[in-house]
Order: sequence, then structure tokens, then C-alpha cells
Amino acid sequence: MILHTDITGQGTPLLLIHGLFGSYENLGMIARLLAEQIRVINVDLRNHGRSGHSNEMSYALMAQDLIETMDALQIPSAAVLGHSMGGKAAMQLALSQPERVSKLVLADISPVVSQARHLGILDALNRVDLATLTDRKQADQQLQTAIGDAGTRAFLLKSLVKVDDAFQWRFNLAALTSQYAQVLAAPEATGPYTGPTLFIKGGNSDYLQPDHQSIIRQLFPAAKAKIIEGTGHWLHAEKPAAFAKITADFLLS
Repeated sequence: MILHTDITGQGTPLLLIHGLFGSYENLGMIARLLAEQIRVINVDLRNHGRSGHSNEMSYALMAQDLIETMDALQIPSAAVLGHSMGGKAAMQLALSQPERVSKLVLADISPVVSQARHLGILDALNRVDLATLTDRKQADQQLQTAIGDAGTRAFLLKSLVKVDDAFQWRFNLAALTSQYAQVLAAPEATGPYTGPTLFIKGGNSDYLQPDHQSIIRQLFPAAKAKIIEGTGHWLHAEKPAAFAKITADFLLS
């Protein structure tokens, strides 16, 4: 699958890969900050944003999508930055075809099976009655019962669009629900990837744990780590300037 991309800037190519329920727009601020020095290829993963839908959702398939997209753009090798689920897709790409990845940046994610944190969100999304919606406010009200955090609801509602007078989700909710175990899975370790690798952790996040260090060292022996204090899992949105500077310093060194 050739993915939808938004390309900005000039110079060394960088793939930007969003997380679950997201789209390329989630990393738009980072793309704008980096595009002053780097050619940024901001992608929508399969079953997300403006990319194609499929019943299948594995990291092997997502990595192959990235390869096919790079081939279509005539990019033999690129730096790759992924957040959360996008970070696992980036890991899979680097582990399976390391010659295509010049440097690797992983934002608040580990190469392990993740906790099932989204079951309530999936249930709430599936309960939204799209057929009767007349505006986004109604969708927000329907989600509010199960999702109390307004920021999370606003993030999800960015993917609610009106097409031919009917509302629909840009992400493929049926596939994300049926393939959720694949989203939680660890990348398939065909590596190791020995290239330069940077893990960036949100200081208040628990996605990266001390007991993950052994598997990280095994799969990414050249890995380094940075922590952005005062941020959670959405570190790139909470402190975009700090995130972009750490990334640029790593990529351009």
C-alpha cells in the first residue's frame, strides 16, 4: 500500500509516523519545526487518515507500506521517527530492512507487547451512532459517557468527517477493533538494527520501563535515550520545541 504523505522542507529525508487513531496532522507542528532543515515526509499509516483501508493491521504490513511509499517517492534511505504505534512500525522497518533506515527516533514506545489501554476508547467509538449524527457536538456527548478527558475526545473527533451528508471516521474502526491485538504486539525481531537510534521518553509516561532496557539493548545496540520532563505520552504535542530540538540535534549530528 502506498501511503498518503504530506511533504515539506528540503535536505535529508525523514519519515514521520503517527500513533493509533491519529493521522499525519498529529505531527504537523514537529514537521513544521523540522522542515527548516530537513525534508519531512509525514505519512498516514494504513487504516488511518487519508491512506487506504485494509482488514489487516500488522507491523510487518505497516513496514512494507512504508517501503512501498519510499520506493514510490524514490527514497532509497531515510531517517525515521515514530510515535507510539508509529514507533513500533518504525522499529519493524529498521529491524527488517535496516539498509533503508539511516537513523531511528522512537517517541515514548518500547519494542514489547503493550498494555491494552484503549479498550474503553474502542468500545466508546463503536457505540457512537454515526447514522443519526447531525454535528460533532452530538458525537462528543456520546463519547463523554465513557471518555471523561476532553483532550482525548477532541483528538478522536479530529478524525470524524462528513462525506455526502453523513459522518464517518477517517480511521478504519472495524479493522482497529478486530486487529487491536496486532497493534499491541511487539515488532518482529529480524534485526538487530545497529544504526544510530534515539528513544525519547515523556518524563511522566510509563510506556518505557526500566525492565525494557535489556530487549532495547538487544535489538538496538546503538540506542541512546533522552527524557523530556513534565510531559506524558503526548510529549511531542506538550513540548514541541524541546522535542523538535532533540530530534534535529540527533539527526543532523
